[in-house]
Amino acid sequence: MRKLGTLALAITVVAGTVIIGNPLEAQAAPSEAYTWKNVVTGGGGGFVPGFVFNKKEPGLLYARTDVGGAYRYNAATGSWKALLDHVSWDEWNKTGVDALATDPIDPNRLYIAAGSYTNEWDPHNGYIMRSTDKGDTWQETQLPFKVGGNMPGRSMGERLMVDPNKNNILYFGARSGNGLWKSTDYGVTWSKVTAFPNPGNFVEDPTYPYLADKMGLAWITFDESTGSPGTATQTIYVGVADTASSIYRSTNGGTTWSAVAGQPTGYLPHHGELDSNGQLYVTYSNGTGPYNGSKGDVWRLNTATGVWTNISPVPSSSADNYFGYGGLAVDAQQPGTLIVATLNSWYPDANLYRSTDSGATWKPIWQYGSYPNRTFSYTQDISAAPWLDWGVSSAPPEVSPKLGWMIGDIEIDPFNSDRMLYGTGATVYGTTNLTAWDSGGKVALSVMAKGIEETSIKELISPPTGAHLLSAMLDVSGYRHNDLTAAPAKMFISPSSSTSIDFAELNPGFIARVGNADKAKYPNEKSIALSYDGGTNWYSPNAEPSNTTGGGFIAVAADNSSLVWSTSDVGVYYSKTTGNSWTASTGVPAGAKVVSDRVNKNKFYAAAAGKFYVSTDGGATFAMTAAAGLPAEGNMKFKALPGVEGDIWLAGGNEASGVYGLWHSTNSGASFTKLSNVEEADVVGFGMAAPGQTYPALYVSAQIDQVRGFFRSDNGGANWVRINDDQHQYAFTGETITGDPRIFGRVYIGTNGRGIVYGDTVNGPTPTPTPTATPTPTPTPTPTPTPTPTPTPTPTVTPTPTSTPTPSPAGSFKVQLFNGGTAATTNTLSPKIKLVNTGTSSLNLADVKLRYYYTIDGEQAQSFWCDWSTVGSANVLASFVKLPTAVTGADYYVEISFASAAGSVAAGQSIELQTRISKDNWSNYTQTGDYSFNSSATSYVDWNKTTGYAAGSLQWGVEPS
Repeated sequence: MRKLGTLALAITVVAGTVIIGNPLEAQAAPSEAYTWKNVVTGGGGGFVPGFVFNKKEPGLLYARTDVGGAYRYNAATGSWKALLDHVSWDEWNKTGVDALATDPIDPNRLYIAAGSYTNEWDPHNGYIMRSTDKGDTWQETQLPFKVGGNMPGRSMGERLMVDPNKNNILYFGARSGNGLWKSTDYGVTWSKVTAFPNPGNFVEDPTYPYLADKMGLAWITFDESTGSPGTATQTIYVGVADTASSIYRSTNGGTTWSAVAGQPTGYLPHHGELDSNGQLYVTYSNGTGPYNGSKGDVWRLNTATGVWTNISPVPSSSADNYFGYGGLAVDAQQPGTLIVATLNSWYPDANLYRSTDSGATWKPIWQYGSYPNRTFSYTQDISAAPWLDWGVSSAPPEVSPKLGWMIGDIEIDPFNSDRMLYGTGATVYGTTNLTAWDSGGKVALSVMAKGIEETSIKELISPPTGAHLLSAMLDVSGYRHNDLTAAPAKMFISPSSSTSIDFAELNPGFIARVGNADKAKYPNEKSIALSYDGGTNWYSPNAEPSNTTGGGFIAVAADNSSLVWSTSDVGVYYSKTTGNSWTASTGVPAGAKVVSDRVNKNKFYAAAAGKFYVSTDGGATFAMTAAAGLPAEGNMKFKALPGVEGDIWLAGGNEASGVYGLWHSTNSGASFTKLSNVEEADVVGFGMAAPGQTYPALYVSAQIDQVRGFFRSDNGGANWVRINDDQHQYAFTGETITGDPRIFGRVYIGTNGRGIVYGDTVNGPTPTPTPTATPTPTPTPTPTPTPTPTPTPTPTVTPTPTSTPTPSPAGSFKVQLFNGGTAATTNTLSPKIKLVNTGTSSLNLADVKLRYYYTIDGEQAQSFWCDWSTVGSANVLASFVKLPTAVTGADYYVEISFASAAGSVAAGQSIELQTRISKDNWSNYTQTGDYSFNSSATSYVDWNKTTGYAAGSLQWGVEPS
């Protein structure tokens, strides 16, 4: 399912804080360069309602999403590039894309109709956004009405089209009874086509606000043959949300319009496509979609004769038709060849139907054999996102993974009849051998969503051990992210969506998660899950609060001795039996946000309606503190600081109330101090302290110095630095944020439709030092190699760093190296090292030491980090050694060693280390002339200026002299 009104729901949460004490002096916020990436899920995780191929430039393809913006496909990388990450906090609604058009004459021109909701959830009117560089940069025109990219019927389309003969002309079909609109200046200005007779007044459900708006116009199709280059197309078709009269046509360039004679009635037209033979194909459903639709048909209009023909693969008159039709694709290379998709055939699965004779006959992509078994004309590969099996082992007639659901759009590449793709409620599937279907072969479907990240994030945690990140999400429940750059193997299953997640600070392997169970399908499913192994495996406790539907917030005691659950509906409960029994907490209102102290196992906090509460008995009873003047309205989030009892940071409020910002308490919420240098803040999180600091880094999504963005403070909020730029804003980011306790500078941010983004300093993340840096220059070094080492090192050291002496040692291993950063001056040395066992037996790493030689360029304490290693970063140790007498290119070396847990390296095998060295005051090194520096290599090369020892004996390299 797709999230509905996530932002609108989020802003109803109440907040609590108090303004006491001396506010900090306001400081202007400088900026710091960061790199931003998505945490990879591999499958998208949300509904993709539309795709558009350009008809002039081969391979140019776009996708639109309902809350996550638009994407352009990069054929070279096989991935999608997000085009709307610049959308700001205040303009969040622009990430809902209701229609997209790519210019068939000038492929550089791209247009989207942007806006999320047409009801009261969205205060903004919509926009037509236009680009002349395929979406890299944008201009926009605000419309005098709203646009509904996340409203019902969003997979209909396309509602926005460019005249294929005269590309300064565009048409847009509006919602809410606003009719048909036209631009004659490449989308800069728009005017209503007053002659268009039917605004599409169909309403799905007038009693429910989300479904109560008029559906409007569904799609626009040009008959290109009725114009010529530079002359406007004369015949235009428009699909309208009206079950009595749904297809309209103009034959004079849009001057006059009339309903097409003989058209079918009773259903809504979802797509209309015209082939080069003059056949107009239309898919119909009795619902607007994408969630509903229980009957439908497919019709063909011969535009030359005016004859309509019902060509439904399974007609609505059949008992086997329990779905509407949605996606429709016509092969531009082969007129009369088309595919249609069921919009909502939930059981046993969706189906695709293909015809090569204009709909006279059809082949389904699956059909029943001997019930309940089915025969398949496809294979399905989900290796790019293995979690798409939803953790289910289905029994026939169902299979896992499924073809999908909500298949509102399907497209065939106009330049390649073998290439097809379609969107589902969770991902994008596609193939490059579509025509194998015609000869009895199998279509090879695979996930084609690389780069699309569309999940809606509720909460993120970064424990001090185990996986660096775990997520709670709405549509796909969440993941343990073992690798930020690779798709998780599995998703969280039960509950089927997650609203909150927390871990025990002193026992971080214990994690609790709450959400919304699908009790209609699984009556015994609990809305809470627990893990004892850091989120790898989960189980449901025996109980949950009576009559709850779940959701809300979960807080775990510092030692996991108790749980406090603020449900979405029946109030706050606590458990001291690991969830096997629950008792109502007293003294705290329903709906309160709850958080645990990260030190005191008995202490919990709560906030609601402008009040703050504390429990000192594991959540059994709460008492309201004296804090007053708290923001009682708006989005509010607060957290307790790890390592310090009673240290709380709270972000919240809203502009309407005038109470908005960031507050800090050091006395368990008895009083708070408002930071005067933060004008607005919505979420706050903590990460590893900056070098030379002890207080954790603070991260906020906030407004500081009149600028909205993401900010970090390294000194407890006294000063802030903006860490994003205007191209990386991601619209609404007011749900969750956290730093990483093991990597300085790393921050994770949850979005509403662009998944999880994470940022690192441009110089790279700074993990926890391994071990703590040795500030004194005289640690006991590894003993000097024996006077007659084996092998004898090359006697002459060449100081020029660009030459690469090649010794021929008879040692047991060799060292390869390249430098991750090769700038002449830098505040971080970044040797990347590979140790290769060249011997005939295993090499015990505990006996191994490696030395990297350099000049310190100003005596300072230093720190070493291993960002990654095949033997585990925690098993890589280091110390700094000052040479008794400086030599050319070196007055220091870092000696790298290994813990016993690192194990051994088998003969012929290798290990890798990705390391960094910095001075604690972050001053620069001049590495150009450093002895071990390799200025030219960009990958591992044999490097004898890094020495290696086994049991104190030199095995590789030449020591500087």
